[in-house]
Amino acid sequence: MPAGLFHENYRTDERIFQTWFVRIWLIAFLIGCAVFPIFASKYMISTMIEVGIAIIACHGLNLLTGFTGQISLGHAAFMGVGAYTSSILVSHGVPFSVSLACAGAMAALIGMIFGIPSLRLRGLYLAMATIAAQFIIEFTIRRWDKLTGGVEGMYVDPGSLGPLHFDDRIHLYYLTLILAVAATLVLKNIIRSRSGRAFVAIRDRYLAAEVIGVNVFKYRLMSFAVASFFAGVAGALVAQYLEVITHESFTIGQSVDYLAMCIIGGLGHILGGIFGVAFWFILERFLEVVTTSLNSAFPDHVTWFVSIREIVFGLVIVLFLIFEPDGLAARWRTIKAYWKLWPFSY
Repeated sequence: MPAGLFHENYRTDERIFQTWFVRIWLIAFLIGCAVFPIFASKYMISTMIEVGIAIIACHGLNLLTGFTGQISLGHAAFMGVGAYTSSILVSHGVPFSVSLACAGAMAALIGMIFGIPSLRLRGLYLAMATIAAQFIIEFTIRRWDKLTGGVEGMYVDPGSLGPLHFDDRIHLYYLTLILAVAATLVLKNIIRSRSGRAFVAIRDRYLAAEVIGVNVFKYRLMSFAVASFFAGVAGALVAQYLEVITHESFTIGQSVDYLAMCIIGGLGHILGGIFGVAFWFILERFLEVVTTSLNSAFPDHVTWFVSIREIVFGLVIVLFLIFEPDGLAARWRTIKAYWKLWPFSY
């Protein structure tokens, strides 16, 4: 019996789903996601909406940071651009499908503007530039009262798309699921394209990439644009989910959270965003249960447990950076490789 996976031509080697086993499990997973609202509670449906939105946002950040090597600490601000763009357009009677595309396009435009310094800046200096973008966008949202509602925020009119009306959580869940799947496929195909190979070349050796003819500035701007587009779409979904948005919905703390999810899941891996988001939300819900139990058991020491979330998540990130720097996606790849070659996996 042959062990491993063999290809006899390039067409089979380049397929996204290499085996029928993978395809069957993927179809089963999607069917499970489709019927999930039938059996789930409202709380679980809301949680899965948050998970889907986070996956879309993390895919964009992973493209920018993981595949292109351009660190960003202002990702939540670009989500805010998308959220306010979509909400303003919907309130003026624009169809949600159009406002969703415009939210992504506006976020991409703003992302390209703040991505211009990426030609000269790298590493810590680029991170500082993206932090500046975060603060500038937050300041604009707070101060532009006539457009954004200022510090009081703005109410979001529920959108609709065909039979889906997003004042219904189940309908919003299905839209989020469709867009999360679409974002995953789009990211996968971008990485397999010429542009994706240019992104990876810039990340690994930008000087060598420039020497062999890769337009470094063009592809860096393109990476910022695509990542911000994903963020804008995720922001439009956040607006529909929250129903009321303020500048506090898109803080630098959330930007750090998205970067942490990508690190935990695995920078430079398609599955990194999915694994990172899943791990993050599972741990967050577990800590909620633990904190609630501790508060009930020790009511006189409630203040001791206020910062338990930040402590645990900070510790988790440090441990991943030390012991599993490639994230959960790399560990998953190792496990798959072991079983592909079993019993000759030595």
